[in-house]
Amino acid sequence: MCGRYALYGPASRIREQFDLDDGFDFQPRYNIAPTMKVLVVHPGQHGERVASTYRWGLVPSWAKDVTIGARLINARSETVAEKPAFRAAFRRSRCIVPASGFYEWKAAQEAGRTIKQPYFIRPADDGDLFGCAGLSERWVSPEGDEVHTCCIITTDANELMIPLHDRMPVILQASDYGAWLDPHNADVNGLRALLRPAVADSMIVYKVCRAVNSSRGDSPTFVEPV
Repeated sequence: MCGRYALYGPASRIREQFDLDDGFDFQPRYNIAPTMKVLVVHPGQHGERVASTYRWGLVPSWAKDVTIGARLINARSETVAEKPAFRAAFRRSRCIVPASGFYEWKAAQEAGRTIKQPYFIRPADDGDLFGCAGLSERWVSPEGDEVHTCCIITTDANELMIPLHDRMPVILQASDYGAWLDPHNADVNGLRALLRPAVADSMIVYKVCRAVNSSRGDSPTFVEPV
């Protein structure tokens, strides 16, 4: 799964990798957690790529309230085209969630007790970003207020991730961004084919400090090896 990640840019790299022309609201963040506001790349009104801030945790248009979003931060690639919560978004409102890297945890023993040791997974090339396959939805409250939300699609873990978890985010290749973001692309089988594990040697993983275990903190030290 993907339940915590970081995006620290720089903004110029985000703009370059995702071919964004317009400005966007960006501040480096090292401990992004569910229900927080996150940067999302999606098609604009004229087919251009734009970046907006959405709430992490998908709220389907038919939901009674936004609380369902806390349970829908991830969508499984195997069922995303059929599950009622995700199938409409899969067909018409796919997006990309940029990330500098993401966290995963593994149980470890320390001084006779079990701890949760966090690890950070980032691109092997430190200048790159992950483009995570995502879905977005627009939900309207009974009072008429709009809420834009998103989720991240997960797939089977690759060889690098298996020691930590059996799932990982779908990390799209840059050459697949266009097909994924195209709102007119109705090729379900072709879209499914993009939802595969990333190549293991395109990523690196290392231990980081346990301060990241709390979602309340945010510091550049969270992504530094220990």
